[in-house]
Amino acid sequence: MTTFRWYMLGLLALFGAYVALEYYRPKPLDWSPTYINKDKIPYGTFVLFDQLPRLLGTDSVATVRRSAYTQLTGAPDAAAEVDSSSQTSTAVNDSTEAETPPPPTAGPDVLAAQASYLFINDGFGASAADARALLRFVALGNDVFIAADDFQSPVLGDSLGFYTDDVAVASHSGPRGLLVADSVTLRFTHPALAGARYRLPALLARARLVVKAGRAGRTLATDAQGRAVFIRLDHGAGHFYLCSVPLAFTNYYLLRPRTADFAAGALAYLPARAAWWDEYQKQGPLGDQSLLRVLLAYPALRAAYYLTLLGAVLFVLVEARRRQRIIPTIKPLPNTTLLFIRTVAGLYRQGRNHALIAEKRVALFLDYLRVRFNEASPDLGDSDFRERLSQKAGLPRARVDELLRLVNFARTAPQIDDRALLQLSRAITDFRREAG
Repeated sequence: MTTFRWYMLGLLALFGAYVALEYYRPKPLDWSPTYINKDKIPYGTFVLFDQLPRLLGTDSVATVRRSAYTQLTGAPDAAAEVDSSSQTSTAVNDSTEAETPPPPTAGPDVLAAQASYLFINDGFGASAADARALLRFVALGNDVFIAADDFQSPVLGDSLGFYTDDVAVASHSGPRGLLVADSVTLRFTHPALAGARYRLPALLARARLVVKAGRAGRTLATDAQGRAVFIRLDHGAGHFYLCSVPLAFTNYYLLRPRTADFAAGALAYLPARAAWWDEYQKQGPLGDQSLLRVLLAYPALRAAYYLTLLGAVLFVLVEARRRQRIIPTIKPLPNTTLLFIRTVAGLYRQGRNHALIAEKRVALFLDYLRVRFNEASPDLGDSDFRERLSQKAGLPRARVDELLRLVNFARTAPQIDDRALLQLSRAITDFRREAG
């Protein structure tokens, strides 16, 4: 076996060992708060959703992957936009007749169903149509349970008369002088549950619920300072249960004996009937289970998918560069004619005698007469030639005589100075320009 094969076997063995190490290595714990009912990570809600039938005393627990408006009215989401826009435009058009907006209970009828609607998420965001549908749903005698630290629904807040307030987090000096945030202690106000205390991280439980004056509501749980974290708001024949510490409903705190009873105590206020568990605000609508969605759902498959795309892009770039190399830019050869002429002229001018330059200038002029006027061997002193050249060039006879005089002088003079050479050159140039 050759040395190259040994090297290849060694590389394959190292690659296999690396794959096995990555496969059997413990996965790092994911502490991101997802609140998804299928997540078994610390801040998922798999345990609560699994125990929800026992806690609510019902066998009918359904997962909802539609908006509240669609779930409660049976209309598509497009109808929610139409309903919201139509009520807004009606309020604007009727502003001259009535100063108050239409009541939240106005709109399409909700389905005739007795159920409890549960929302557990880090933030509760409901559109105007969703909020109005929930209000009509509760007014018929149903219950809605919402656990969130941020309520982003002005319609719901204004109709029920509540808002959230973030409190300052106290801290103390920990090891090495670092500031450590204190925990928050929660307790129920019901006499049967008042003795229990539940400690949660203060950084993850900062929101407090405040009920506006004159609103019908009841505080069910508070922190150590008496600020509400769990309230009940009456609306029609039903109730809204609002909790500002959704962290207490996650897997991590449900599996701890000291905090597990808080979620059970909060859900005990709901009646024993069918329940709807909302996943729409966390996972979105339930779409088609395509292959791409499955690939992106798992970290390993998602990494393999992205690596494949990156490899394909690199392959295209490398192949394109290998098959079509960059065409070099070839600079054109420089025109050295003018440089040569200047060099030769400089040599002629060194002797201060321009007879040779004048001779070459006359020779070029005679060649021009041969090519342009078909005068192969002209006699510059012949009167007939001069008359004929004047007629062919379309110039006066005097101009032709003056030019030929200068030419004869350049051919016979022993020495030509700068002035004579310049006069000859200008005369020839003017003749050629005017004669065409």
